[in-house]
Parts: sequence; structure tokens; C-alpha cells
Amino acid sequence: MNTKTTKQTVSRRAFLSGCAKSLGGATAAGLGVPALLAARDAPAASPAAASGPATAAAPVAGEYDVVVCGGGPAGFVAAVAAARGGARTALVERYGFLGGMATAGLVAPISVFNLNGRRVIGGIPWEFVEKLTAIGGAALDLPRGNVTFSPEKYKLAAQRMVLDAGVTLHLHSYVTGCRRRQDDGRALTHAVIENKNGAQSLAARYFIDCTGDADLALRAGVPMQPAPENLQPASLIFMLGNVDTDAIPPNRLRHGLPGSQDTDFRAVLQELSKTQKIPLFGGPWYNSTLAKGVVLVNITRAAANMADNRDATAAECRLREHVHVFVDLLRKHVPAFRDAVLLTTATQTGIRETRRILGAHTLTGDEYLAPTDFPDTIARGCHPIDIHSGNNTRQRADRLQKPGNVPYRCLHAPGFPNLLVAGRPFSADEVASASVRVQASAMSLGQAAGAAAALCLPDNRDVSRLNIARLRETLTQSGAIFD
Repeated sequence: MNTKTTKQTVSRRAFLSGCAKSLGGATAAGLGVPALLAARDAPAASPAAASGPATAAAPVAGEYDVVVCGGGPAGFVAAVAAARGGARTALVERYGFLGGMATAGLVAPISVFNLNGRRVIGGIPWEFVEKLTAIGGAALDLPRGNVTFSPEKYKLAAQRMVLDAGVTLHLHSYVTGCRRRQDDGRALTHAVIENKNGAQSLAARYFIDCTGDADLALRAGVPMQPAPENLQPASLIFMLGNVDTDAIPPNRLRHGLPGSQDTDFRAVLQELSKTQKIPLFGGPWYNSTLAKGVVLVNITRAAANMADNRDATAAECRLREHVHVFVDLLRKHVPAFRDAVLLTTATQTGIRETRRILGAHTLTGDEYLAPTDFPDTIARGCHPIDIHSGNNTRQRADRLQKPGNVPYRCLHAPGFPNLLVAGRPFSADEVASASVRVQASAMSLGQAAGAAAALCLPDNRDVSRLNIARLRETLTQSGAIFD
């Protein structure tokens, strides 16, 4: 055996083992995931971290009415809504393309627009689906209203919508801090970003955090919800080519009806687990990309706090190993994948749950499932309550009987007059969040936040004092559905 190869192999195994031991050691020391969240995030939430010397020195790279941080489903829709409302808008995105979990994470389909055969989510989110369909990048799966899409055309359609609205893009830029108003320590004046130019700041009158992990809000000092005892797991989705897609039952590729999970392969994995070590798995679920022979596979699962760099790094490495294990198992046990080849893994591991802000109102599972008719409802959701276990292969999936409502108060925190939060980090408990976190609902939160910021501009209104009737009227005029 080659000595160099042996050393490399041992090194890789040692690294992964070390990652596992470091996480296990933290748990043994009484630092479970909630404690890790609190301990490691606390410094970033302090005023010093938000406005230290490096932050203060960052030159101003642009002045805007609204700065949106994060170009995922919530973020690019928020930017479009703000710009169409007359705001000079900038959108900050860490990758070189838009789409977030849909494109960087390969999370598919776009879920979910319909419930009981009726459209629940409209407005800019649905306009995006129409534009994506027009360029051959999407197909609607009825009656549930999931949308199968091409990841590359998703990037293109989102980019076109944002640029057509007049939004200024700052791609390849990472949010690292913020500056606050001298006379009001909680009003933001700048978002600080890092890119190839170094540290820069973007001045604005209003800010919208659509980072998925409340990165800007955390640095501004917004309090966060207590972390649940067990965060939902992360999943690294991968793309296979040379698949016999004709041999896969249609509803396992296009999710128009319940029953998309491959229960046959799941049973095989459960049986194999009795006699050999099989990585933790979920589903499995397959998703079409609208290209014959190409399939996205959602099967991997890892318990990790993806808002902590060390946890996230260990999870990425562990899941990449697991992808190759599952590709081999698919080839061996599922005829449609017999000749499959691994084309790519997602740019980043898919995230279901990290931070959520403690807003003016925290949406509970009971309020969402009932559902409560809030006077300030600005968005709705209809995806099942979808909670994946990070410790085993189980999943809780409670289907809604009626659309759930999301109040505007969940998008802002008391005492932060010019900051809104949309997408996954909005103020909700772990049950309500488990439905609203998906793409269609996140987009609708983004539209509400973008429209709200634009409406606040004329009289520099505190976001908590916005005229809700006017916001709802603006959303309805652009196609949002509230009944």
C-alpha cells in the first residue's frame, strides 16, 4: 500500500472522528445544541461586535432607501417588492447567484401554493413561478401546487426580476456587521459587508434581514427565540445523472399528490441497518429538474447547528461522505439508478432550522393550525407541519385543514424601528416555523417585508407603526391572497 495514500486516509478519518468527538464532548460537558447556540452567538449579538473598529472603518459603497440582506426566496422577492414600491433598493447575496436554498441548496420543489385545490399564495411569488414557467424552467404539480423547477433557470428568472425592478445587486458579499444611529442605539444606519473589495458598508433608511439565519438581526442585537432542545437536521442534496427517470413512479418525481417518498428503498435501508452501519437518513425523496435522466435526491441527514461554523463544517464533511454511500446503495438496490452517476452535490448543505427572532408577536403552532384570524395578517402558508428528527429517521408531518395566517408583528422586534426580518428567521415557535419555512411561504413573507419598508419611507415611520390596512391593500393589489 502507498504510504502517502495511507497517511491521507488516516488524516481524513482522524479529522472526521475529531469533529464527532468535539461535538460529543460538548454534549457530555452539558453543552447541548441550545447551549452552543447561546454560548457561541452571544458575542456576535453584543454592541461591540456590531460596531467595532473594523465595522466603523468600512467605507460606504452605496446609499439606499432599503437594503435587503440575503438573496434567497424571501430576499429576492423582498427586494422586488421594495423597489416596485418606489424604494432605492440594494440586495446583498453571498453567492454569485440568487435563489438561496433553492439553487445553492438544490431544495426542490417550490412548496407549496395550493391547499384543497385552491390557490393560497399569490402575488410576486406566483408571478415568479409564471416567469420561470415562461422560460421553460418550471412545471406546476397539481392539485397541491408544488412547483418542479430547473435550478439554473430559477437563478436566471430571479436575477431578471430583481434587475428589471431596478434593484442594485451586491453579489459575492457576506453580511458581517452593522452600524447604529448615534442618538438611537437600535436604529440601524449601515449594513457592513465583506467581499473582494474588503469591508464595505451600505447606508439605508430601512433594512430587511432575509439571511435565513437572522445574521443581520443578531448583529444588531435583536433577541432570539430560545433554541429548541433538538434542532431539525441539515441535509446535503445531490444530483444524479443517467437515471432511468421513466422507471420512477411519476409522483415520486413530481409532487402533485401525497406519497412522494420512496417507501420501497426506505424499507431496504431499514433492513440493511439491522446488519450494517447505514448513515442516518430521511425520506428518501426524489425531485425532477425537468431534464430527462437527471434527479435530485434528498436523503442525507445530520444533527448540527448550522449557524455555528464548527458544527457546519463538520456536518458538511460528514454528509459529503454519506452522499457517496447512498449513491452506491441506490445503484445496488433501486433499478432506476443502476447506471446513475453523481453530477454534483449542492453548493451548501440545506438548512431547516437555526435562529428565529423574538418579535413583537411569536406565532405558535396552535395559532397557525387553528388558524387565528389576525387583524394584521400579511401572509399565509399551507405546507404541512414538517419536523424532521436529527436523531433518527422519523418525521412529523401534520397536514393543514385550512391555510395558516402570519401576522405582521412576527416580522419586527420591539425597539428596532427600521429593521424587518422575513423568511425562516421570522418570529415563530418550532411548530409554526416548520410549515412557514418552505419557499412559497418564505417568498410571501419577503413580499410583505419589502412592501412594508417602502410604505414606511415617506414619513420615516417606525416599522411597528405602519398602517396595516394600507399594507394589506398594497399586497392585495399585487395579487396576494387573504381569503
